[in-house]
Amino acid sequence: MSQWLHMTQLIPHLSDETISSLYPPAAFPIEVRHFLSDWIENQTWDDFVLENVEQEDRALNLLNQTISMLQTTAQQNGNVVDRMKLMQISRNMNLFQQQPLQFGVMVKDILRQERVVLSHTPIPNYQVYPSEKPPIMQDVDHLVLKVLEVHDLRQKIHQLQEELNWERQNFEGMQGPMQQNGLDPAKSEIQKLQNHIQTLEYNMKAMATTRFQLLKDCVDYLDQCQSRLMSKLKSWRWEQHKATIGHPFDDNLTHLQTWCEQLLGVNGKLRQELMIIGEPMPELQERLGKLLQSLIQSSLVVDKQPPQVIKTQSKFSTTVRYLLGEKLAPGKPVVLKAQIINEIQARSLGSVPGDNVGELINNTAILEHNTVSKSTCATFRNMSIKKIKRADRKGSESVTEEKFAILFSTEISITGCESPYGIQMISLPVVVIVHGSQDNNALATIIWDCAFSEPDRVPFVVPERVPWRLMYNTLNSKFTSEVQTQHNLDTYNQHFLAQKIFDKSDFADDLSNMMVSWAQFNKVHSGVCPLVQKYIDRLIFGFIGKQHLHLILKDRPNGTFLLRFSDSEIGGITIAYVSATENGGQKIQNIQPFTKRDLEIRSLGDRIRDISHITYLYPDFPKHEVFKKFYSAEPQPSPVGGYIPVSLQTRVGTDTGSATPPTVMTTIPV
Repeated sequence: MSQWLHMTQLIPHLSDETISSLYPPAAFPIEVRHFLSDWIENQTWDDFVLENVEQEDRALNLLNQTISMLQTTAQQNGNVVDRMKLMQISRNMNLFQQQPLQFGVMVKDILRQERVVLSHTPIPNYQVYPSEKPPIMQDVDHLVLKVLEVHDLRQKIHQLQEELNWERQNFEGMQGPMQQNGLDPAKSEIQKLQNHIQTLEYNMKAMATTRFQLLKDCVDYLDQCQSRLMSKLKSWRWEQHKATIGHPFDDNLTHLQTWCEQLLGVNGKLRQELMIIGEPMPELQERLGKLLQSLIQSSLVVDKQPPQVIKTQSKFSTTVRYLLGEKLAPGKPVVLKAQIINEIQARSLGSVPGDNVGELINNTAILEHNTVSKSTCATFRNMSIKKIKRADRKGSESVTEEKFAILFSTEISITGCESPYGIQMISLPVVVIVHGSQDNNALATIIWDCAFSEPDRVPFVVPERVPWRLMYNTLNSKFTSEVQTQHNLDTYNQHFLAQKIFDKSDFADDLSNMMVSWAQFNKVHSGVCPLVQKYIDRLIFGFIGKQHLHLILKDRPNGTFLLRFSDSEIGGITIAYVSATENGGQKIQNIQPFTKRDLEIRSLGDRIRDISHITYLYPDFPKHEVFKKFYSAEPQPSPVGGYIPVSLQTRVGTDTGSATPPTVMTTIPV
């Protein structure tokens, strides 16, 4: 464990005076020790003494590195208060430029005093929590320090070259007088100078070799960091895709944007170092160029996806964000263009585009930078599909099974880069419809695509059949998301849905690995999907078949009822309730299902109020308490004309004294 990590456990228990004594606020604030802790402990400070002026250059070099790293840390810090404070500290440290040895001795004393405090104070038994920085951010910090090493090594080589040039000049100046005086060069100062020059030349070659290896290591490490970043971007897009079926998704792009900007900065500094060296290093230059192009072209993301079911002639919006927006070259505004593409075109992005498959209205937007959120976005607020050209369909394929995407493209210039780059990104797959009646089938296509597609698939390939266990997990996730509930579908619900999918009344075997085809799912989805939207406050029990009702309602008092989705009427809701038999026993009655049309005529809440046979919602909630907020207001007499108000009421068959099963009648009282 590092010395600073031990100190962080003690500092909360030290007095303010002790802390100020350890880390003088005016000279070496505690923030310097905190942000540069690892680097400080990896340097050699113990041999600094004020009397040893030969160490002044090394002390000055460490001081300059400290100031440089403080400035870099400040620029990367998202907290504006920390950023301003670190910049002020770095400026204050310039006061040591005239006395760098004093700086070196001060740091040596601080580290020594820490060791004294640690040796005399027992360390509390605390759990050491890991850094809040994500691992990739720690990798980038390490990479920045490696680049600083390259910078420092270049400065040392430059100083060594200047010294070598000076000594060579002295050597040439001494050769003439030595020969004229007849002195033996081997026994003169010229031999010492010649040996010193040879040593300098050897050190120069050694440093040049070290520099090349360090540059190669930096490029290798940059490649690794960027690969991890690309993986994170893919994961973000994949989680955004899965959010359609209710999976959790954190849409915050701040960290990803910071990583992109830092890697771009590192790439620029490494390319600058290669240019300053002057020696051709084609392999490293080519690798940096490819990494730069990949980073620039991968930083365009669809922040807010368009709706995945789009009706022609209807407005919709979408937002595209560029994660390197703050690095865009000033001048000409960047205009993004959107166009709709089909599945075949999505598979061949980058090639010559084919025929237009649709016409988009309001399909351009300008990338605009928001100084508050530090995001650069293009928002298409009123886009619309005017017309669509469909592919030839095979067999029984429906228009609601055809998938398209919105392609966003533009050309951008980045500060510090010579030529512009063409970039593009496609949206998640969308289904285009022309009538509202196609909505449920189109949504089924989208759900199947989101649930069962692979992360690196060819657009937009999905399997034709999936195991029931995967299908059930998808339905459960979609249900809990739509209803905004923590309650998962239970065993009864699963059995009911399996009945609908496989068109069987009962099952004896385990269904987990039984395969569900796309056609089976699509057929049932149009009936099940609207039901999910009717789960008002969990008052509807929902997916349960008749054969399981007795397990739920047995031993409940007469009048206990529950609302369930109909077995026979797809999209219908029925009421099952406990009633008395003629011999004093109990039986379960099922009221004729209410169809969508029925509930449009009179709401479900009002129908429940009308039926006198049902009194307690399962398990034991008085119906008027739980459904009161869904009741309609009673009609009032008309103030004009003196008309008597009329209203619709629901009656079941037994309300009229009939012995027939409970059917529904709607009457108009007068």
